Formats: sequence, structure tokens, C-alpha cells
Amino acid sequence: MTGMRRFMGGVLAVGLLGACEPTDDGGGGTTGDVLFTEGFAFVREDDRNVFVVDDDGDPNSPQRLTTRGGAYWPAVSRDGRSIVFVQRTGSATSLQTVPTSGGTTATLFSSGDAACTRGCTNFRTPTFSPDGRSVVFVFSPTGSSVTSLGRVNTDGSGFQELTPNNTISYGAPTFVPNGSAVIAPAGSSLRQLNQIARVPLDGSTPFSSSLGNEALAVENRVAVSPNGSQVAFDARLSSGSIRIFVASLSATGVGNGQRVTDLTAASVQETWPSWTRSNQVGFLFSDASGSDPGIYRAGVGSGTTSSVSLSVPSAAEPSYGPL
Repeated sequence: MTGMRRFMGGVLAVGLLGACEPTDDGGGGTTGDVLFTEGFAFVREDDRNVFVVDDDGDPNSPQRLTTRGGAYWPAVSRDGRSIVFVQRTGSATSLQTVPTSGGTTATLFSSGDAACTRGCTNFRTPTFSPDGRSVVFVFSPTGSSVTSLGRVNTDGSGFQELTPNNTISYGAPTFVPNGSAVIAPAGSSLRQLNQIARVPLDGSTPFSSSLGNEALAVENRVAVSPNGSQVAFDARLSSGSIRIFVASLSATGVGNGQRVTDLTAASVQETWPSWTRSNQVGFLFSDASGSDPGIYRAGVGSGTTSSVSLSVPSAAEPSYGPL
């Protein structure tokens, strides 16, 4: 990849959607002609717009897809043609989509929609189903101290709360390859997601596995590998640092996580994992000392990885696709 830097030894030395309602403010999207077939979608912290960069493009010159700001947690569809993200406007949130080729943003579902009988607020971390027909996302029910998972069709219809409870919080979901369930971190609150849950979409009861080993809690995301045999997740350690782990995944649960990178400084944070190949994960690398975060890739093998590469500088909340 153009502009890629490589670090050896495992240590980094760095400090379809046509039925959606179009937005009506005239400032949400861009013109077309964006060249994107496979790569990262992300936001930048300084302006909170959605960007993409193709694997064959220049990572130092990503292409911007939105212009109004307020964008969070973009995710690429399985066919690579669309991105879903959360739009924040004051205290309101909505699910929005934008073509990866550039164009007009569209509103998929908004907080306060009457279809959400418990009240839907504070949307987070949406993801497309493998067939592109629905989106699963995190929301806060009105008056509840826990977060829940919701699903809505990509034409804005058919909202369903997947985890109607008042005791367990759920974090960023990811689909298993056949679309029958989502895998998501779970726990007593978003700051204590100390389990990984399998949430079937047929209405049957979710079940959870502990993280195991040195991982105390998932910080942001669990990501299922392309073949469904593994998950990658970002775990908080007792030192306060965050590292990327990989664990086996089966129909009966998740195995103990194995740390796949070895960064020594406690201030270094590795987070927001996203599979980029069957044996490689992308993740966000940042340092609490204030350095600009960037997207890196790490090979996944036995033990710690042998090489880590910078893919995209100046990025946040990355998602990779299609796979």
C-alpha cells in the first residue's frame, strides 16, 4: 500500500438504500465519483466527517463523503457500496447512510421514532447485516441505565429491540457471516463490558462468554472474522492500557482471548479492531500523551504479531470493507 510504514518485532515506535429518506439540509453529502472498492471508512476528530480511503489509494489523501460534521462510527456494507453512521445534532441522534462512491446522505432511523416503544436515544455503532437489508445498532432506552441492541430495515421499517432487558448493557455489534446472530460485548454498563454475547435474531435468549486471561473488559468493539471462526476485540488491562485480542468463536461461545500485539507503554491505546483479511486486523492506535491517532494493521498468528504497519494517519473509529 502506498505510504505504508512497517514496524518489525511487534512494537510500534510512534509516541439497496433507495427507500431511505434523503436529508433535507443540503449539506450532508458530497458529489459522486469517489473511487472506493475496498478499504477503510473512518471519521476525523477535528471535523467529524466520514472519509474513505481505498487500499489502492493514497492514505494521506482520503476522500470525504460528508460535509456537515457530527458523524460517528461509520461502517461499510458487505457489498462495499454504502456506509451507515450515526449523525449527532445537538442531543438528537439518527442513523444515516451515504454511498461509498459519494452522493447524498439519507436518514434511516431517528431517535424518538414512535416505532421504538421504550424510546430510542443516543444511537451508537451501527452495522449492516451481511445481506444489506438491515442495520443493528446500540441505543439507550428512555429512563434505563443500560444500553440495548436494535434492528431496523434499510428502508427504515420494521424496528425491533433485540435485547429488551433492564440489567445488561450491550456494546458495538457485529454479525456472524450467515446473518443469524450478532456478537457484541455485554456487561453491567458500557464501561464494564466484561463478557462477549451471542444474540440470535430469531428471538431466542442471548448467551455470553467471559473474556478470560488478562482482559478485564471490552473497550469498544468485538469484530467477527470473515469466516466466522474468530473474534477480535479491544480489551482494557489492569494497567489501564487497551490491547487487541483474538479468540476462537463457535456456536457455543468464545474462547480465551490471546493478545496479538505487544506495545509496552501504558499510555498507548489499541482499539476499534476490524478484520482486513482472514489473518489480519486493522485497529486504531493512539497515545494518551496527545499524538494524532492512526489506523494500523497487524498480522494474526500464534502469539504476538511479528509486524505492524501504519495504513492511514489522522483517523478515528475505523471500519474496513467489504470482506
